[in-house]
Parts: sequence; C-alpha cells; structure tokens
Amino acid sequence: MLNPKPETRNPKPRVLAALSGGVDSAVAAALLVEAGYEVIAISMLLAGNADGHDGGCCSIDDFQDARRVAEQLNIPYYVLNLKDTFRSKVIDVFTSEYLRGRTPNPCLLCNRDLKFDLLWQRARELDAHYVATGHYAQVAYDQEREQYQLLRAVDQRKDQSYFLFTLSQAQLGRTLFPVGHLTKDEVREKARTLGLRVAEKPESQDICFVPDGNYARFIEQRVTAAQRARMTAGDIVDQDGQVVGSHEGIHQFTVGQRRGLGLGGLPEPQYVTAIDADRGQVTVGTKVQLMTRGLTASGVSWVEGVPTQDVMATVKIRYRHPAIPSRIVAQADGRAEVWFQESYPAVTPGQAAVFYAGDRVLGGGWIEKALKA
Repeated sequence: MLNPKPETRNPKPRVLAALSGGVDSAVAAALLVEAGYEVIAISMLLAGNADGHDGGCCSIDDFQDARRVAEQLNIPYYVLNLKDTFRSKVIDVFTSEYLRGRTPNPCLLCNRDLKFDLLWQRARELDAHYVATGHYAQVAYDQEREQYQLLRAVDQRKDQSYFLFTLSQAQLGRTLFPVGHLTKDEVREKARTLGLRVAEKPESQDICFVPDGNYARFIEQRVTAAQRARMTAGDIVDQDGQVVGSHEGIHQFTVGQRRGLGLGGLPEPQYVTAIDADRGQVTVGTKVQLMTRGLTASGVSWVEGVPTQDVMATVKIRYRHPAIPSRIVAQADGRAEVWFQESYPAVTPGQAAVFYAGDRVLGGGWIEKALKA
C-alpha cells in the first residue's frame, strides 16, 4: 500500500511528506510514521496569508495546525516559501487564461508545477527517496509490464486522480499516497484514534487564493495595465450573431454558464456556448446548442506510454463531471481528439480532459476546443 514496488535498498527510506494543515495530509504522515519511514514534514507557503487573506488554505491557522501535527508525530517540520513561484505559475496563468476566454483549473497547475516539481527538488536536496501527499489516489506497480499505474482512490467521492494525470513514470515511482486506500470517514476516525488536532477540521472548498469565490473581482484587482485594456465591454450574441445583450468583460463568463447572463424575454434558458476573446464577444444558445460530440486536447500526458491505436475509455472533462464513454485518438504532436459516444454539453476550453480505463488513469490533456461533428 505504501510502497508500490519492492526496493533493493533500505525498504523504509526517507520521505518528504507535504502537510497542508488538513486532516488528509496529517493522517498520511501518521501512516508513514507507523510504517517505519523516516518522515520529514513540509508545508508550502503558496497564497493565503502571503497574499493578505486568512481564508481557504495556506492561512496562518493551517501552518499552525501543520506544525502541531508534526510535533505530535515527533517529526521535523519546515515551511517552503513558494509564493513567488505560485504567483507566476498559477495565479498569473489563472488571470491570463480568463482574459483569453478560457476557464483554467489552478489546482492542476499547482500539482504539476509545484507539488510534484519544486517539492521534488527539495526532496532531492534532503536525500528523500519519496514524496508523500494526502491526495486520494493510488499507485500500483504492474510487474508484468514493469510500469507504474495511477489509480482512482477507494473512496470514489473523494477521488483526486483527475488532478494527477501529468505524473510521469519516474514521479509515480517516487510518490506515495498513504490515504488512497481509505475512505474519508476512515481517515477522520484514524485521526481521532491518534488524537490529531485536525481530526474534525472542515475541508476547504474554495480555490485557495480566491476564498470568497468571486473570480471576476479577483482578476479585476490584479490585472496589469495591458491586460485591463482587454477587459472591455462587449456584445452577447445568439447563434446567428444577433446581439441579445451586453457584458462588462469576458472574464466574467465560462462556457456552460447559465446564471448571471442578464438576459430576459427569451423563450428558452440560455447558456454560454463560446467566448471570443479577440472580439470581446460572448455567444449564447440553448442547452441543445451547447451539446458537442467531442473535443481536442493539447499537452497530452500518457501515464503508461502513448498508445499506438485508438483507445476506448471514459473521459472526465471537469473534476465533478461524470466520466463519458469515448474514443480517444492520439496524435503525434502531443495532442488528442476525443469523440464521445453520445453528445455532451459544456466542453470548456482551459479545463482538463482526463482519460480512464476502469480505475486506471491513462492520461489527459488540456481542452482546446469542442468538436461539433
């Protein structure tokens, strides 16, 4: 469970365990200690208090909770200041993507560029053989194929494998997800048994740097002068290009959005079907007009290697969306076409499309556009 492939060296080496201040990472670290690993705990200063708020994650309370958990477990604890990198690689990308008419997923960027990149750099500096996190996911080793597999968590409600599709074979071989085989209830019960102070701590549901959930206001407060020039008012048009309303900036919209359009008097509910950043135009239509047959994805990562033929799989186009039976056509330029078995609504550029074969994550990529036929 904790060590997916037998090691020829010390079977219980040093592990760098990420502590967020929540119950999942706390129990993950505790399980590692129980299993005999030499554990070093580290928290990453990303946003939160560093940017002046005390909500979401990365608040002062989170770091205090993480430190006290480390003290309870009697393991070393450090804080890694990544706020400048987080700002450039996550927050700035989040802002620029919205201004391009796309809807980014900052948690995916954070996992790829910080938690499983910069954190690994620090692990090497500390001569740690593994990095461990509190993600709900699992890693297994296929002895026959001599490959690591990324699997869904046992608790399907909490599964976070969607956010991890960019992990390479090398990274999977040095990553531990100690709570992936447990349900959330079991994690909390384990925390209670150990007397961890975070056992009843509620989960954070918001993006850490936008604790009030108002993305548009956050973007308006941090854009550069050049970016602000793109935040101009524009038209809302129907499928025929006829103006049906107006808006104050495309950063206020996402494909699939229904509420907050400010449209009245139309015979059917309207949804955002497209956003044209160059023209500052938002297109709306009915739910039927929102339907698509598939998507194109770029920057595709394949966990177990690029397939040599079309793949029948299920595809999640957002974290909370159900997986869609699909045919995936890998292309030579790091792209892929995904064709749904049936039409599906709200394919949103900027989000990730993640491919599954049962519980295995095959890979995923970044949605570029919807395919209508």
